[in-house]
Amino acid sequence: MTNAPESSGADASASRTVLFDFDGVLFHGDSFAMFMRHRYKQSLLSKILALLTMPWWLLCGVFSRWWAARVLVHVALFGMSQKRYQETVDAFADHIVRRPRQFYRDGLHALRRHVADGDEVFVVTGCEQMLATRLLSQLGLPEVGVIGSQIKPGWSGMRVKVHNVGRRKVQSLAAKGVKTWRVAYGDSMLDAAMLKQAHEPVLVNGTPKLCKRVEKALGRSVARVAWY
Repeated sequence: MTNAPESSGADASASRTVLFDFDGVLFHGDSFAMFMRHRYKQSLLSKILALLTMPWWLLCGVFSRWWAARVLVHVALFGMSQKRYQETVDAFADHIVRRPRQFYRDGLHALRRHVADGDEVFVVTGCEQMLATRLLSQLGLPEVGVIGSQIKPGWSGMRVKVHNVGRRKVQSLAAKGVKTWRVAYGDSMLDAAMLKQAHEPVLVNGTPKLCKRVEKALGRSVARVAWY
């Protein structure tokens, strides 16, 4: 494992805020997609509705994979109240957190080190906020702030309110009053905006090709770590 960067002098004192992406940085895979697959596996109604709406979400997929995914999320959560959604998320998170090698041990170690050092740590993620919050709480990290995608109740059930990816992450941070940060850990081009504003951008498990793309987008070099 490559150690997290350390700051010194004025730059270190300018901000004690540290940002972590979740999927690909702390969590192996796509946590919300995993939850959706679990939901479809457990719900016969969701399977039937997905088949009935297939022409629509396939058409959406022609124009945007995200539009198709959004429709499938709404189908999976059809008729679900906010209370029931929270209960379902909690049960899934409590199960998945016990899976071996589901989380990056090195990433969690780095996050815990920042917390122990007195840094203000936020997990800024495309994962749905309730799910990411529950997972971190079950890992013994309830004090870590989470800024994620959001689901809201609607007439047909729970629906997507905010998809917190790309530049939306920076906007969501600003809405919370977080405008400067010392370190940011990301794993993809979707984190480029968040990494660009960090004094110390860190790319996790990046391929040489991805590193070049990120550094070109940032206009400077990034620290690189290999986490397992």
